[in-house]
Amino acid sequence: MTGGAAPTTAGELLYLVRTGQATTRKALQTVSGLSRSTLVGRLEQLQAAGLLTEGGQEDSTGGRPARYLRFDDRHAVVLAASVDTMHTEAAVTDLSGRRLARRGGTLRVADGPEPVLDAIAGWFDALLAESGRRADEVAGVGLSVPGPVEPGVARVSRPPIMPGWDGYPIGAHLGTRFAAPVLVDNDANLMALGEHRSTYPDSPAFVLVKVSTGIGAGLVIGGEVYRGIDGGAGDIGHIRLAGFPDARCMCGSYGCLAAVASGGALAARLTEQGLPTASGSGVRERIDAGEPAAVRLAEIAGRQVGEVLATVVSVVNPEVLVIAGDLAEPSFVAGVREVLYRHALPRATRNLRVEIGGRGGDAAVSGAVATVVESVFAPAAVDRQLAADRRKGL
Repeated sequence: MTGGAAPTTAGELLYLVRTGQATTRKALQTVSGLSRSTLVGRLEQLQAAGLLTEGGQEDSTGGRPARYLRFDDRHAVVLAASVDTMHTEAAVTDLSGRRLARRGGTLRVADGPEPVLDAIAGWFDALLAESGRRADEVAGVGLSVPGPVEPGVARVSRPPIMPGWDGYPIGAHLGTRFAAPVLVDNDANLMALGEHRSTYPDSPAFVLVKVSTGIGAGLVIGGEVYRGIDGGAGDIGHIRLAGFPDARCMCGSYGCLAAVASGGALAARLTEQGLPTASGSGVRERIDAGEPAAVRLAEIAGRQVGEVLATVVSVVNPEVLVIAGDLAEPSFVAGVREVLYRHALPRATRNLRVEIGGRGGDAAVSGAVATVVESVFAPAAVDRQLAADRRKGL
């Protein structure tokens, strides 16, 4: 819905109901300017397709009370998974994002796309059975991955920490299995979208930074994920810091923020100090246990990330900045705040909230679900589906 034109198609009417902008026939008629008979016809199309239901009545101020319209968020399901370097979470949800069944477990992204995707598909089959839903009820599949994704293409592009995944047709692999569209995005993007939709829906400029094995940021501007021209927006982990010429990053460069301040970098440093630590989650475990070396390294890393975020905040001027991932804990975030507020202009930070988010999987799953629903039930997509149903005589 663009250009300021009045919403008139069935898909546009459903969008107004789904987003809560107009939830009665009277409200829809007022916004659209459609005649009553045309409006009724389009709403009947949506009801016949199982997309719209009626129920409840608004308070009456005289005359017959209007019945509320609502998007039927239970007529289909979404399959969503968040893949991290060592751990994956998966869920089947209704169209509102309510978890019907969920599962998490160890999957190594370094094992390659086919073993990981086949395992996830098996989880999805089990979750569908557990929730009592069928494969033909799947509206779409959403997948979060820890690497750069080309916008509109369900595959990753040159991922530093996903060996064997470059260019692999994730969409075809899962789409054939479930006969549904597959949407894939970077984990920071989907975590940002999930956090925005669930906790900060009114924030016009929102940034989430995930600090785990790597470092990346997701930006939600004007309610939409900003990905840049080819999906590279938010890739702050590969901004180079001065003074670290020997810190080799997994991307092949030296001095990248991720090579200096990520959970993976801190794990390597702790191991060198005689505290064997395998990953960012291991660093978090040591911090939670009060290990002084881990706490000290987290504070220093927070300052280094804060130095980069001072530039991000000055450019984007967000209302909310969420630090998420394995290092989303007080000592690290204190370091971020210390440098961020000292280096950025007061104008860029006077209305800024810096918050601590979760480890990431749940938010990424929520973001994956939102991506699927907002794509599959976009006005134009709904109109195409209704037209196809009419051609089939449904």
